Amino acid sequence: MSKLSTRDLIINVPGRPDGFALNLSVEPAQVWGVLGPNGAGKTTLLHTLAGLLPARSGQVVLNDTDLGEQKRRDIARQLGLVFQERQDSFPATVMETALIGRHPWLSPWESERGEDQALAEQALTALDVDHLSGRLLNTLSGGERQRVAIATLMTQNPDIWLLDEPTNHLDLHHQVKVMNLLADQAGAGKTVFLCLHDLNLAARWCSHVLLLYTNGDACWGPAGVMLEPSALEQLYNQKLITVEADGATLFVPVRSGPKP
Repeated sequence: MSKLSTRDLIINVPGRPDGFALNLSVEPAQVWGVLGPNGAGKTTLLHTLAGLLPARSGQVVLNDTDLGEQKRRDIARQLGLVFQERQDSFPATVMETALIGRHPWLSPWESERGEDQALAEQALTALDVDHLSGRLLNTLSGGERQRVAIATLMTQNPDIWLLDEPTNHLDLHHQVKVMNLLADQAGAGKTVFLCLHDLNLAARWCSHVLLLYTNGDACWGPAGVMLEPSALEQLYNQKLITVEADGATLFVPVRSGPKP
């Protein structure tokens, strides 16, 4: 399995001081949750790890080699990204979109084979969008498009999954289904690294957590250590209470103002 790490990485958030250098080692079978308020740099970090944005300083290392020294096709065979927002510029069906995930594995002008089609079908079924395979992507709801995007990453089948708000637009059932799917991928030896806004999803499914602050500070470690109410209250500038349910500690924001 591929391994991802950073060496003194400082992401390039415009108008912000350098902040804390990230020295992360993201191992196979781990599920990392990145938490932080709006503007903390979560999306910038994810795009930097994927090689889509340059770092201000430091390195992203994939299998002991600087990411910038590797070919994009080789990177795409090891690492994939689900964006928070997507522009569907060209008309394509759900199946055609899922099959884009196989492009890193095909030579130029090579058509998809039967095994590629089978991987796409399995992924669409896993995300409950197989019945939409012939529909144009631009006719789907936001939640359906999100599940197609995750199915496309599953079809790509990289060792390292980077996901920016993967539960965005999803109803509760499909939030749970997606998080269970990501946990299953980690159980099979994949690495999962995702940005979240929901503390309780992180508490239920993440093995490790990275906290990003708007001033560039950061801290990280096992989820059981990082998900402390005092640290999270400081992170979000929001009072929290905790409840124990189903063997997990869950976080509830304290309401301010009069009750309805």
